[in-house]
Amino acid sequence: MFGLAEATGREDHNRRLTRDAEMLAAALPRLVLEARRVASTVVHGLHGRRRAGSGESFWQFRRYGDGEAASRIDWRRSARDQNLYVREQEWEAAHTVWIWPDRSPSMQFVSPLAWETKRDRCIVLAFALAEILVKGGERVGIPGLMRPTASRRIIDRMAESLLAEVTGRQPDLPPKAPVSRLSEVLILSDCLVSIDAFRDEIASLAATGSHGHVLQINDPIEETFPYKGRVEFEELEDGLTITAGRAETWRDDYVARLAAHRAALRAECDSRGWSFGVHRTDQPPSQAVMALHQRMGPGSREVGTRVGRG
Repeated sequence: MFGLAEATGREDHNRRLTRDAEMLAAALPRLVLEARRVASTVVHGLHGRRRAGSGESFWQFRRYGDGEAASRIDWRRSARDQNLYVREQEWEAAHTVWIWPDRSPSMQFVSPLAWETKRDRCIVLAFALAEILVKGGERVGIPGLMRPTASRRIIDRMAESLLAEVTGRQPDLPPKAPVSRLSEVLILSDCLVSIDAFRDEIASLAATGSHGHVLQINDPIEETFPYKGRVEFEELEDGLTITAGRAETWRDDYVARLAAHRAALRAECDSRGWSFGVHRTDQPPSQAVMALHQRMGPGSREVGTRVGRG
């Protein structure tokens, strides 16, 4: 009997994976259109990602700092007043951004308080941000799935890459694939993983010199836990279930554990110089895209208002 139950469980799991793959394939055309709409909306409110670097175009003058080489001083500008100034050039080298959209089973969740799954919102954010970055002259890749590219068809390329990997269980975190040194990494996920696994992932990516950002994507019902009475909960990753006789008595413990888990995630990011933020699926996707884009780049730490503080 145990062997039969185990085999049946595997068959149910395989059917679920097949169904999830079919749902993703069916949803992608809509997600592509939504991502392009979001990107178009956001791009009008952005001021670009220019920063100091080794380019040839003048960017700005700034005050000379102690310890800098005297050869960097712009004497013509400095002659205008009593201060010394350095001429900074605009950063022009193509920057690489790796975007990881979590498509694991837990991302399939959607409550009556939101109109799309966490997975769908995650993909829309990834596509929209990629579109904006490529238009700004940067390259975008998906760790272990798609090499960095500056193609104008970036959304189509990403969609094709996701479709090529719809079979089998999708991992919660990026695979242990090499990312280019000193690049930028963005993880879009509900972060429902152990802190040890999360710590190992961030440490591995940070070891390459990469700067990174983590955006935790939650359904609003996962934040508020409004359940009452007898409720059966299903764990989407492994299909496990648990029944609460009076779900409202679980609320305080649940909220406390969520806060503790989020604090631990943030602490791991802070320890590596990464930023951490929270986005709910009942909020406009443009809000998260704009906040992330404006705060990406060397030296950034915060990811905005609601997006930056969970």
